[in-house]
Amino acid sequence: MIAIGLEGSANKLGVGIISHPPNGGPAQILANIRHTFVSPPGEGFLPKDTAKHHREWVVPLVKQALKEAGVCIRDIDCVCYTKGPGMGAPLQSVAVAARMLALLWGKDIVGVNHCVGHIEMGREITGAQNPVVLYVSGGNTQVIAYAEQRYRIFGEALDIAVGNCLDRFARTLGISNDPAPGYNIEQLAKKGKHLLDLPYAVKGMDCSFSGILASIDLLAASLQPPNPQRLDPDTGEPITTADLCFSLQETVFAMLVEITERAMAHVGSSQVLIVGGVGCNERLQDMMALMARDRGGSVYATDER
Repeated sequence: MIAIGLEGSANKLGVGIISHPPNGGPAQILANIRHTFVSPPGEGFLPKDTAKHHREWVVPLVKQALKEAGVCIRDIDCVCYTKGPGMGAPLQSVAVAARMLALLWGKDIVGVNHCVGHIEMGREITGAQNPVVLYVSGGNTQVIAYAEQRYRIFGEALDIAVGNCLDRFARTLGISNDPAPGYNIEQLAKKGKHLLDLPYAVKGMDCSFSGILASIDLLAASLQPPNPQRLDPDTGEPITTADLCFSLQETVFAMLVEITERAMAHVGSSQVLIVGGVGCNERLQDMMALMARDRGGSVYATDER
């Protein structure tokens, strides 16, 4: 079976073509292309602008994917699309495009749950068998495990997602959204040296990120002129924006590692699978690997693809 899939739940529009062999072997990715709507620095992406971007790019991307995969329309067995969750307007643009293709080509149409898609994609790529899943992206923060034919949520964000927290702080700093605000914060954080004290909000199996964001926004404002230069209370050295990014990452990722470890202990799993856009962060992967190693376990993670 060959399936074409359309993903447009946020600012990235993706078109993929995957072949599933009849013997049940590993899937073969024939095409995996995307185009990203990049908003100006200091701004987020609005639903109407993102939806317009997806409408403009969906036909060229479908044509490019078919060409890259080396398949024609008669080879396609079904048209898949992200049904939700996600941003309403861009989701609608992609759903309309998928239905148009299915009707035009006479193919079955399959709506895919965004969250389950992330998890199954991660399991397919990494070979993880029955892991505790940390799903972290711009819109989702959840610790998930599979039990009795259901994916069950053990913990989640109580307010904003961890990716949204990072993205909004990038907006505060006015750094570029190209290729992604969270990626640019990750690069800045690598230059940070001073770990600043920020609120640490783990409540049982759940996390809260809005207070951390408010706190670090105040610290960032205090670094701007004409305010006096802030010094690290321990070393006396000046605090930089790189230190802020480093401190934010270390704090929120420590929270995620804590609730993931608690879920592993609860379900008796030795595997962790990290999926979602924030899951590509190398520092998060390193911190999770340290925890898993102490428990005699292993970590699986997806890359930017």
